[in-house]
Amino acid sequence: MKLTAAVSWQRNGAVFTDNLYSRVHRWKFDGGIEVVASASPHVVRLPLSSAEAVDPEEAFVASLASCHMLSFLYVAAKKGFVVESYEDEATGVMAKNDAGKIAITEVTLHPRVKFGGASRPSPAQHESMQHEAHEQCFIASSVKTLVRCEATDVTE
Repeated sequence: MKLTAAVSWQRNGAVFTDNLYSRVHRWKFDGGIEVVASASPHVVRLPLSSAEAVDPEEAFVASLASCHMLSFLYVAAKKGFVVESYEDEATGVMAKNDAGKIAITEVTLHPRVKFGGASRPSPAQHESMQHEAHEQCFIASSVKTLVRCEATDVTE
């Protein structure tokens, strides 16, 4: 399967060689959705970046969290458990890696899962499903970053 994402940027009159050009650009995906992206203001100061735009580091964390969630929903459905809601406020850590380069060295997922239906998983079953979801996540399998999962089972 071939995956595509179009990335576009325009100089818009900046000198460029003085390094004072805008880092704001666009991502376009095959379904037609466009996203405004930018370097993080933590990396490139405003106004050369945009705090309102998605930066690649945030997108990386979101990609891992989204992939894990989709894998978890699949695992839960396969095991006969009904998931009413799933929320995650994933966090990433940028630090020097073993090669001394700045990298996203760790991502921690904080999924909060609310189960419904007549049959609910035990805490051990929930933990096992989170582990299985991690093992099945394509993105987690594609990166060197340490991915942790600190799940919360929200039952009513």
